Amino acid sequence: MIPNLRKQFNSSFTQERYEKYLSFIEHSVPDSIHFRIAETPIFVGIDLTKKLLEAGDTICTEILDPDFNKLTEYSIPENVKTPNEPSHPDCLVMDFAIAVDHHNNIVPKLIELQGFPSLFGFEVLQNDAIQSVFTIPQNYSCFLNGYTKASYIKHLEIMIKGTRNKHTVLLELLPHQQKTRVDFYYTDILISLPIVCITELILEGQSLYYNRDGIKHKIERIYNRVVMDELEKQIPSIQAKGALIKLATDLEWVTHPHHFFRISKYCIPFLKHESVPSTQFLHIFNQGVLKNTSKLPEDLSDYVIKPLFSFAGQGVIIDIQNGDIDNIKDPENWIIQEKVKYAPIIETPTGNAKAEIRLFYFWDIVKEKYIAVNNLTRLSKGKMIGVNYNQTATWVGGSLAYFEKF
Repeated sequence: MIPNLRKQFNSSFTQERYEKYLSFIEHSVPDSIHFRIAETPIFVGIDLTKKLLEAGDTICTEILDPDFNKLTEYSIPENVKTPNEPSHPDCLVMDFAIAVDHHNNIVPKLIELQGFPSLFGFEVLQNDAIQSVFTIPQNYSCFLNGYTKASYIKHLEIMIKGTRNKHTVLLELLPHQQKTRVDFYYTDILISLPIVCITELILEGQSLYYNRDGIKHKIERIYNRVVMDELEKQIPSIQAKGALIKLATDLEWVTHPHHFFRISKYCIPFLKHESVPSTQFLHIFNQGVLKNTSKLPEDLSDYVIKPLFSFAGQGVIIDIQNGDIDNIKDPENWIIQEKVKYAPIIETPTGNAKAEIRLFYFWDIVKEKYIAVNNLTRLSKGKMIGVNYNQTATWVGGSLAYFEKF
């Protein structure tokens, strides 16, 4: 998005450099990348960086409003309710499309947010890999708000492990089969964090344990990577293991299972900012009400329908056809959202790409606020951003944004 930097990068790019970039990651964590890595990062100027941060900070303030938990209470299914929910999560992420508004200005538009961890460890490795091969201007950084690699890792470790030396594990469903397992492995490399599968959990009294190398360890704090709708699709024996977390009463969570539901597409209809597309719950929309309007739009081509709690774009209906809304049997679990017009402004040798930037927010216990600290970026040339929808394209996939410092 910075024309001179874009041209410099493209003109100096070679396939050999890209292969070295991938090899750096492969050498660091062998046989762990199972999603496409884009050939390029993106460069974001001061103006758009400020717009992103202002939008994100405003949304964070709304999430911290005393009424937020009351507004989102009905998001939590009864079968998921778990003890020891803190007032807010230690981390959250927001996905912003780089879009164009009605005046053809480049603006950020909120697509998704999650009270759930992301690739917090892997992005340290990806930055190192990019910096080892490509030339990134000194006044650009993937880190935000003055963070450096060292301060980011320090904050990451404190956030995950806490400050009281409690035995902490990364908990996931079948972690060594997940596409994101490179993040688990590199997080362990960075901060020494045991990776535990839900199938390993043992309940004794009201506490959880797991065995490792013949030694039984009590779990005191969980870095939670379990996507609940994935757990619900497993065989009964695995679901039974997952249910043990609801019986343990002495756990600390990063982040708590409730936050997966509270801070999700469920809360978007309640958010108020120009970067938030007009959004409404589908069952309320069916009653003839759309946010900021007094009636239904006659043309639904400017809207998309999304399930509330799916990942990676699963179930999203981009081009609404006659009967699509009527065919949804649980409209209370869906939203209808104003369609965002992505800006295909990332010039590449194989055609322009569009981008989505996921901002990482960590809770600052001193300032008592969320701080934007890092990002991941995804490039696409199709209708959907996720890497699953760009299997045959080049210059698409997972990447990083480098923000101009100010």
